[in-house]
Amino acid sequence: MLVRLIEYARQQGLDAEPGFTTRKVRWLVQISGEGELINVLPLGDGKSGEPVVGCPDMHNMNAGGRAHFLVETVQTVALLFKDKETDNRIAATREKHVFFLESLRQASAENPDLEPLAIFLSDEDRITMLRERLEQEKAKPADWLRWEVAGRDPLRDEGVREWWRSWRAADLAGPAHGKRKKKKDKEMLCLLTGESIVPLKTQPKIKGLSSVGGLGTGDVLAGFDKASFCSFGLKKASNAAMAGQPVQQFVDGFNHLIRTRSRRLAGVLVVHWFKEAVSTEEDPLSFIYEPPGVTEATAMQSAREILAAIRSGRRPVVPDNRYYAMTISGASGRVMVRDWMEGSFEELVDRTRQWFADLEIVARDGRRLAPDPKFMAVCGAIVRDLKDIPAPTVASLWHAALAGLPIPQPFVAQALARFRADLVRDQSFNHARMGLMKAYFIRKGGQQMTAYLNREHPSTAYQCGRLLAILAGLQRAALGDVGAGVVQRYYVAASQTPGLFVGRLIANAKNHLGKLDGGLAHWYEDQIAEIMGRIRDAVPATLDLEGQTMFALGYYQQVAANRAGKKDADNGESANAKKGEAA
Repeated sequence: MLVRLIEYARQQGLDAEPGFTTRKVRWLVQISGEGELINVLPLGDGKSGEPVVGCPDMHNMNAGGRAHFLVETVQTVALLFKDKETDNRIAATREKHVFFLESLRQASAENPDLEPLAIFLSDEDRITMLRERLEQEKAKPADWLRWEVAGRDPLRDEGVREWWRSWRAADLAGPAHGKRKKKKDKEMLCLLTGESIVPLKTQPKIKGLSSVGGLGTGDVLAGFDKASFCSFGLKKASNAAMAGQPVQQFVDGFNHLIRTRSRRLAGVLVVHWFKEAVSTEEDPLSFIYEPPGVTEATAMQSAREILAAIRSGRRPVVPDNRYYAMTISGASGRVMVRDWMEGSFEELVDRTRQWFADLEIVARDGRRLAPDPKFMAVCGAIVRDLKDIPAPTVASLWHAALAGLPIPQPFVAQALARFRADLVRDQSFNHARMGLMKAYFIRKGGQQMTAYLNREHPSTAYQCGRLLAILAGLQRAALGDVGAGVVQRYYVAASQTPGLFVGRLIANAKNHLGKLDGGLAHWYEDQIAEIMGRIRDAVPATLDLEGQTMFALGYYQQVAANRAGKKDADNGESANAKKGEAA
């Protein structure tokens, strides 16, 4: 996984080098060649700033009143504090401000282009002017700030960058601010390169996981802050020995993916990429996130067309193109990788097609197929509210979708419970929920089921569900709206112990048939007879979880067929059967 992230960083041309990082910078301060303030410009989208690569980074070196070089926070540079800031924080920030200015003075001695900036920051009146301007722009103390000096960006100046490299190397090698000289670290084999290296004690932070349990300051992928996590007397990240360069590469790749190719799915982020670039229009995972609208080709059809083009040679494709996907979240300052998947591009397209084929279900009006569901709609089908869904559940369902695995049975149990609750409250059917139940049986194997009504399905539980839908329709046709009808009164019990209720409901149906005109009464009699002919004398005494789920599917698809009308239902079933055979 880490090797793939390093490859991605190289593919994107990221300037991954120890001592440099990418920051979301909110403000650009323009300084003239004479050290005068020209302007303060906002960067980014007005909220989080603009990603800026190559920012000098004092990783694991900025404790004790030390500041980052060139790119720092508004608080450190302009001494802008939030209201009621503590005296201790103000004093610590002033110490960092002095260090920031001193490092610029040292750098400007070797890089004259930085002299105007050093002059500007050495003048308290000019710093006050900058602070007032930032206050007018409603800057926050924690916002990052960078510079433009006489029309030039010092971050892109190789002389400035080389000065920073030399200063950092000398600081790491020598005594740090009066501390005793460190003992020479032992060399170990790098887990990423296999070379003999001095491992990093702490790794750079991966940022952007604060919405899924991470820290605002960032999280580490490999961290060992407790003795119980360490072995052989090793400390901190030495327990996962890695060199600075490859670590910076996978961290930069990770951060770039989170910024540009991540989707939040409930309590996790999903990131994915390809060995060779793939356009959004041909990215199968974009279909799962956000299927095409009803006026466009369906997600399943789009996947079929891509797959057909690949297999026929009409679409040029890199033979060994592969996809990579991670499900991640944050936990106590660490990055939690909940899932990792990789495989061929063609395999991914086929599994995307199969995902939507398995979820395909008739709409509640019975006249069409329900729109392809978004992935989060499928997740939401098993809970009352999306905020209730745990991160492991999302990760498991995502893995099932991409790997073509069966739907875990506990998810179906949850979906069934939500289906019953909605039914008793007389709420509309949830298409994604019904599609998930159908997908469970298809992916489990040994079950053939189309999206429309399956009249000849061999499951007696399915046929019992159909029967209840017919009897409920019969009651409504005979008596109109009677409040709590057959479904509200008997559904839960009938779906669990049909043997106790089917006979009673059939007997009661005879009374309702007598209230209908001849044609409609005959139609209901034919429907009941057709279903009973398939059940015969095999009405199950009780149904387990799978039986109750089959009962729910039979009930739903029969209700949809009833709503469409007999003729439309028959046509839909026939058309769907042909489609199923073609698939």
